[in-house]
Amino acid sequence: MRGLKTSPRVLLVEDDVSLGNALASILADEGYRVSCCHRGDEGCERAMTEAPDLVITDLRLPGMDGMDVVRHLRRNRPMMPIILMTAHGNPEAIMESAREGTFDYLSKPFEMSNLIDVVRRSLARSPHPDVVPDSHATDPHGFVGRSRVMEALYKEVGRLAPRPVTVLVRGETGTGKELVARALHAHSGRASMPFVAINCAALTETLLESELFGHEKGAFTGAYERRIGRFEQAGGGTLFLDEIGELTPSTQAKLLRVLQEGTFERVGGRQPIASTARVVAATHVDIEASIATKTFRPDLYFRLNQATIAVPPLREHPEDIPEIARHFLGLHSARMNCQPAQLGEDAITVLTAHPWPGNVRELENVIRQVLIRANGRIVGAHDVSPLLRGRHPEAEIRDAGLRQMVREALDMAERGEISGAHSRVVQRLESTLLAEALSRAEGNQSRVARWLGISRVTLREKLRALGLHPGNE
Repeated sequence: MRGLKTSPRVLLVEDDVSLGNALASILADEGYRVSCCHRGDEGCERAMTEAPDLVITDLRLPGMDGMDVVRHLRRNRPMMPIILMTAHGNPEAIMESAREGTFDYLSKPFEMSNLIDVVRRSLARSPHPDVVPDSHATDPHGFVGRSRVMEALYKEVGRLAPRPVTVLVRGETGTGKELVARALHAHSGRASMPFVAINCAALTETLLESELFGHEKGAFTGAYERRIGRFEQAGGGTLFLDEIGELTPSTQAKLLRVLQEGTFERVGGRQPIASTARVVAATHVDIEASIATKTFRPDLYFRLNQATIAVPPLREHPEDIPEIARHFLGLHSARMNCQPAQLGEDAITVLTAHPWPGNVRELENVIRQVLIRANGRIVGAHDVSPLLRGRHPEAEIRDAGLRQMVREALDMAERGEISGAHSRVVQRLESTLLAEALSRAEGNQSRVARWLGISRVTLREKLRALGLHPGNE
């Protein structure tokens, strides 16, 4: 921050006095003017009288908690950037924090370099617009995971939830795209209105159009009475269109009309019906490839893709697998009337090492089967491993170079020269893949992330871990 004529003023609200002093000292060394207080209500008063350039507040505080501090400042100092930090983070708190307009959210313990980076970016960026809290929103249930990629997902949901835009949720099958859609609804101003979901791939074209738009009596054989479609059922709430990439050209055209004009007609009807529903769509297919093959309309894609949320596959955040597995153990032991079971360390090791191509849905299915076998005891690797065998047969290694690399790694492990043949092979493969992709994309990270089907956050972390040049955004 050297070179600034006037050092920015930072208000730090932290009830842990020693931690607050340490953070204040570090920020002061960076050239900031820092003032501290230890209660939420005092923090609000100081923010109003001192008018700092930035407020950093803990979540759990005496007098007034951190979210109340955020809400107070959003009402009275809407342009003031706020950073929320806590050791007690959870998905709902992160999404609520972003929805309320905080600049960022830091989970303790964090690296001081990370705090300094967030502070610099918050002061360099244009102030946030005023965000009016939604008194009807309720916390969604089902999000589990505290990894960095999941925290990034929660933040994105919180930022987009109150915005009146269509959102395209992208991700592999089983990652939880509908859960994201429900969270967007729950944290929006439409939370008290209906959330209506439909799987576009599960119905024929005729049935899908009837389900979406409804039909009049006599519109087709079997239409014995008028039917209200999903758009009408949603009203001013949220309509979630899953597997949007499977729509036929005819249905695409009709959906485009609703998004452009805000009206539709029931099948067999002529009376325009207004729609105010917010549309959230999801897909696991490569929409851009479908556009290239002329099976998906680009104009519909642009209407649906006003904002995008990428849901990470489970293999990108394996550190969350133990928590997710325990969540499903507790959830399904009650639902299936089974005795509660616990995961042993050896079972966690097996679960974490599995690639989970079916993502969270596959993990949930395995946990259900484990519960039937476990019968109220500690679940070990011997309970889990049989359920994973044969699910994904090993493919024959046909590439000579790859086969040689695998053999060399196994030979070194057998001689005791290395202790991790798996990580060595995976790292070399991943490094080669990322380097080649960056070269082809001329360093464009967004393009590489899209090619590989991963989020940009995950891509950047992999590049840093492998020591590769990050390229361009």
